[in-house]
Amino acid sequence: MKFYYNFFRHSFIAKSIFIILLILSFNLKSQRTITVGGTNWTVSIPSITEAGSNYAGTYESATNQVLLDASVPLLLGNGKVSVHYLANPTWNSNLVLKARRTGNGTTSCVGCTITGGTNYTTIPLSTDVELFRITAVLTLASYTNIPVQLELSGVSVTIPAATYNSLVVFTIAAP
Repeated sequence: MKFYYNFFRHSFIAKSIFIILLILSFNLKSQRTITVGGTNWTVSIPSITEAGSNYAGTYESATNQVLLDASVPLLLGNGKVSVHYLANPTWNSNLVLKARRTGNGTTSCVGCTITGGTNYTTIPLSTDVELFRITAVLTLASYTNIPVQLELSGVSVTIPAATYNSLVVFTIAAP
C-alpha cells in the first residue's frame, strides 16, 4: 500500500486562503463608517446688567450633546475619529470650540478598544484634528452612542454682537 502526501496541493490551498483573507482585509480596512447624531447646541449667554462686567467666557454643552456611531473593520483595523469646524456662515476667530469624548458608548465587540479624546481638544477651522481612536482585533469594532461634549470659550463683550454659527464635522479614517 502506497501513501502519497500531496504537499503542493495543501500548500496551494493554504496560500489561496491566505491571499483571499489578505485581499478581504485590505478591502475591509477602507470600510470605516461614522454617523453623527444628537441635537444642535444653542449656547444660552446671560445678559450683562452691570457696567464693567464681562461674560463668564466658557460654556459647556450637555455631556452627550453629540452621539457618534462608528465602526472599524476586523483583522487589526484602526479608525481615527477626527473633528474640525466650518463657519456656518458667520464665526468670530476669538471664539474657541473644543470637544471631548465623555464615554465609550455601547459595543458588543470583545477585545476592541476606544482610546483618547477624554480631555478637551481644540477644534480647528477646516483642518482635521484627532479626537480618539478605535481598534478592532478579530471582529468588527462597532460602537454606538459614543457621547461627545462641546465647549465654547472666548465669549467676551469685545466680540461684536451677532449670531455666530458653526458646523462641527466628524470624520473617520485610517491612522
